[in-house]
Parts: sequence; C-alpha cells; structure tokens
Amino acid sequence: MMQQAIDILSWIMLTSGGFFVLIGGIGALRLPNFYTRMHAASVTDTMATFLILGGVILQAGFTLAAIKLLAILAFLLLTGPTASYALASSALLSGLKPETKAEIDEGAQAQ
Repeated sequence: MMQQAIDILSWIMLTSGGFFVLIGGIGALRLPNFYTRMHAASVTDTMATFLILGGVILQAGFTLAAIKLLAILAFLLLTGPTASYALASSALLSGLKPETKAEIDEGAQAQ
C-alpha cells in the first residue's frame, strides 16, 4: 500500500515537472522580449528540475542513487537561478534595456 502511494506521488511529480517544462518552452517562444523570455524559462526550469528529480528520487528509493540525485538536485537548484541572474546582468551591462509596458503596448498596436 505504501509503495503504491509513493509510486503515485512520484508519477504526479514527474508529470507536473513535464508540464512545467512545456510551459517554460511556450513562454520562451511566445513572450515579447529577452527578459520576459528568460524569466519564464528560468522560473519554470527551476520548478521542473525540483519536481522531476524529486519524482526520480522517490522511484529510486533509499539507495546510493537517491543520494547522488539529491546532490545533483542541490547543484541544479543553486546554479540555475545564479546562471539566469548572470545572463540578465550581462545583458543589462551590454546595453540591452528592458522594455516598459508602454513600449510593449506600442509594439502590439503597430502590428
């Protein structure tokens, strides 16, 4: 009974993680500028990483593989947001200015 509950929770986490990956991909394609695309991809990527690796850890059980997966999860949860911050910071320093809502609205009206 307990193993069945763990399997169900694991598959819910894996499916939810896949959903977040899909939403992040759609956001990266559909949003209007660099900063909003990067935000959509980085936020959903972090959540998807947590959910997918959490589901895999539940499937692995209490083994050495689960400990290694926890180490990978910790590494990815620390480096993902840091990389997104570094990318946004370098874009801003190189002169790519964020668009304001008025500029986005003007672009939408011109189309």
